[in-house]
Amino acid sequence: MLYIVPTPIGNLQDITLRALETLKAADAVLCEDTRRTQILLSHFGISKPAFRYNENDPHSVARCLEALKSGKTCALVSDCGTPCISDPGWKLVKEAVAAGIKVSSLPGPSAVACALAGAGITGGAFTFLGFLPRKPGKAAKLIAAAYALDHPVVIYESPYRVVKMLELIAKTLGENTPVVLARELSKVYEEWLRGTAGSLAAELAKKSKVQGEFVLIIDRPAGPEREENNAPDPYF
Repeated sequence: MLYIVPTPIGNLQDITLRALETLKAADAVLCEDTRRTQILLSHFGISKPAFRYNENDPHSVARCLEALKSGKTCALVSDCGTPCISDPGWKLVKEAVAAGIKVSSLPGPSAVACALAGAGITGGAFTFLGFLPRKPGKAAKLIAAAYALDHPVVIYESPYRVVKMLELIAKTLGENTPVVLARELSKVYEEWLRGTAGSLAAELAKKSKVQGEFVLIIDRPAGPEREENNAPDPYF
């Protein structure tokens, strides 16, 4: 049995009761980084063997799959958030399903859902791109194609590249493209920045050091078409 267990994106109190029960009941915990996971397990008084799962190593995937085939119950976690969503896990899940192993996915913390809820810009469809390719040309093509779908676009970005990403968005979609930045979600220094791609790039570029992980949401300018699309359902 394989359980996909979301873990807190920052605040440890965000873990669910079901996640704790699953981690306690599992024979082993498969994790992205054993050091990070041990901090979480120790915090909640859980003593379980933790093994590193390396998505890019076929031998690692095979070892974890063999443990499942032998009848072990394993809990798959990533450093934070939901495994398989811009985090390792999908290859093991795919192999487990193909091998007839039961997979159960627990609901829980997710940075993309948390950021969208707090952004206040959509209650419907959105396009999630996760972490974009390092090459600006490829990243620009993905941004343009996603934006053309006429939904908010969500991107994950590191503090080291967020200014360059905002500059790329400004160059690709226009300086005045509305953007919401959610930084360090659920943590002590959580921060929300709202503006345009150009203005936010300039604002962050002035800082001596940018810290924290970012969820970047690209919106569309308000207008008659936007208001009509978000109008309440006339039947309610």
